[in-house]
Amino acid sequence: MAASARTLVLGGARSGKSAHAEGLLGADEPVRYVATSRHDPDDAEWTERIAAHVARRPATWTTAEAGDPAVLLELLRTAPADGPALLVDDLATWLTGVLDDAGAWDRDPAALDAVAAHCTALAEAVAGCASRLVLVSAEVGLGIVPATSSGRLFRDRLGELNARLAERCDAVLLLVAGVPLRLR
Repeated sequence: MAASARTLVLGGARSGKSAHAEGLLGADEPVRYVATSRHDPDDAEWTERIAAHVARRPATWTTAEAGDPAVLLELLRTAPADGPALLVDDLATWLTGVLDDAGAWDRDPAALDAVAAHCTALAEAVAGCASRLVLVSAEVGLGIVPATSSGRLFRDRLGELNARLAERCDAVLLLVAGVPLRLR
């Protein structure tokens, strides 16, 4: 079976979504790993998580830091068809950065409009990306309703973003307890 041009890999915390997404791409295949997290030198646990992700990547892969949400959009828009595959990990941290940068956590209407514009731009960039693309995102809508307004905002916006991206992907996988389920 030919590789899908655009694949969305969803999963909950510690579901194995990142490792599975990495496994969809060959170790000898040219890959540009797009890291969306922001580094906080004061957060040792987060630094350890990042190091674990870096350690399991093949040495032949390159990394692009996309802690700034605009960087991801630019990488998707300019990726050539004959260039390396892009692996974006992950969109939940990308969205957190968008919400932070917009100051949207208090649900200011103008800030929410800015977030919506970024999400639309991401969906369009994914649809237009010429490279093979593997996206990783958290599935946070299967659990309890968050007790906080910010938690509900994040869950709702990420669910909407995942749905929009799934529409634009050829394959959609959901990892549950480390087991991939093909949704499309």
